[in-house]
Amino acid sequence: MLTEGFVNAPIVAGEELQGLPGFWAAHLMWLSETKEYDPVPEWFGVDGADADAAFDALTDEDRWPLFRIPFGGGHTANVLGVNIPDDPGTEYFITHPDWGRHGRLAGLGGHDAGPGLSWRELHHIARTPDLSAPGIHSEHARLLLLLPALGDRDLPADAVDTVGDALTSTGLPAAKARSLAEALLADHPLWEPAAWEPASASPLSGGREPFQGILHCDEPLSPRFGTHLARGITREQSDRLAHALGTWPTT
Repeated sequence: MLTEGFVNAPIVAGEELQGLPGFWAAHLMWLSETKEYDPVPEWFGVDGADADAAFDALTDEDRWPLFRIPFGGGHTANVLGVNIPDDPGTEYFITHPDWGRHGRLAGLGGHDAGPGLSWRELHHIARTPDLSAPGIHSEHARLLLLLPALGDRDLPADAVDTVGDALTSTGLPAAKARSLAEALLADHPLWEPAAWEPASASPLSGGREPFQGILHCDEPLSPRFGTHLARGITREQSDRLAHALGTWPTT
């Protein structure tokens, strides 16, 4: 079983779909389209037919592609095409073999929920592959696959360059890659950029110290709004997750 929690879903490993000529066009163009900005498949060195073929594969109702992105401490970030007829979507979540549930990051589709990752977390996951686990190990591919879950109002100055470098690796010319990176980071079509802060003690917590290093999101649409990622895990498991996400310790 590739992942638990989706009973009878026809989930298949999606990594091989990256080899389709139109894969990155199908994955990224919708995220940057606005009235003022209209990317085309030709930027990726493919035509509309290639992009359409990749889109059909990504949304196949009989084969739900799962992209596994293994990172530190045995954790895996997952991007799953939930190809329900007439209501397709994408789920972003974290798993660990010792957890009893998923840590939901974001969801796109009928009930959009996000953002699911801060820039700090996204960048750290992309750069820390677990080479012993199956899945996607390329830093650039990992960054671009998780990019739709990003929503952070405090982006570093080099964020555009980082995403631009990733896009260049897919075959985009440098000039197009930079303009597309700016568009991908500027205006998310589904939610506003959010602030991310470490959890603080709640009046309902009985004075207990919050788990350290796990960030909370201030956007009400986010699964991480005012709640712990992967609720129900132990403090030790939370510490390992915070280390793996690069958010604790802070020094």
